[in-house]
Amino acid sequence: MTDSLEIEVIGLGGPILPLEEIERLLALALGSAGIDSGHVAVEFVTAERIAELNIAHRDKSGPTDVLSFLVDGMDAVPGPRELGDIVICPEQTADLREAIIHGALHLTGMDHETDDGEMLAVQGEIMSWVSPDPEP
Repeated sequence: MTDSLEIEVIGLGGPILPLEEIERLLALALGSAGIDSGHVAVEFVTAERIAELNIAHRDKSGPTDVLSFLVDGMDAVPGPRELGDIVICPEQTADLREAIIHGALHLTGMDHETDDGEMLAVQGEIMSWVSPDPEP
């Protein structure tokens, strides 16, 4: 979709959504913060793996739907920017598109736990632009 965003999809035997859809969702979410270039990894993992990451990085037990790991932060860096990693557990996620958008918004520096609803409002707006998950 874009030459400026480099998207890497990892895990569970390949992308759960078409790569073009993942790229579109990331471009929308990152673009909402004016980010149009950099590298993002999206990894699909098991409930066991995301529970391990959740306890290690957030000190919260049990599986969750999505975790984001910002790499370069919001500061300018020389060369291609490493935006970060989004880790998604499909079995804990009601809507994979929403999880991708949610994770990407975290990579922009947004935090729904501290921003009085701004992140979730942006997420809702972006979700209104994308079609719902098709039925299995």
